[in-house]
Amino acid sequence: MEASKVDWKKFQEEMGYTDEELALFRANPKAVQLLERSEAMAEWQIVAEVMTAEGCSHHRLGDKIILSPLGVLRTREGPEKVCIQALAPLPLAVAVIQERLVNGLDPEPIMFDRLGCCDVGVECGGWGHVCLKIYPVRRGESKAK
Repeated sequence: MEASKVDWKKFQEEMGYTDEELALFRANPKAVQLLERSEAMAEWQIVAEVMTAEGCSHHRLGDKIILSPLGVLRTREGPEKVCIQALAPLPLAVAVIQERLVNGLDPEPIMFDRLGCCDVGVECGGWGHVCLKIYPVRRGESKAK
């Protein structure tokens, strides 16, 4: 969506911004760039796929946690239950993918695409541990491990 095509009034209503907040948003070139690129970004989704799950009662090998390119959890497209420990490492990795998409770059390869949940595992006094691989995929496409 080009800046000239942004419906600022509609955006303001959706976000619940006051006139002052909208002016602050519009004064931030990075925020405006993200909004302008939101249509192109919508072609993508972000997948956090379970690669290992040891001692975890929630996640199994192959489970896919799905997020929008803006980092919104798509609860109807992934597992019914998602452990908060598995979500904790995702924000920084999602930000890397967002950065690449906003700047019109290929979102892959991601150098550090493996993440671990925050539970340290039973060996270290925790319950279990999950390893996730994070990657972008165009909506409607699938990607092999």
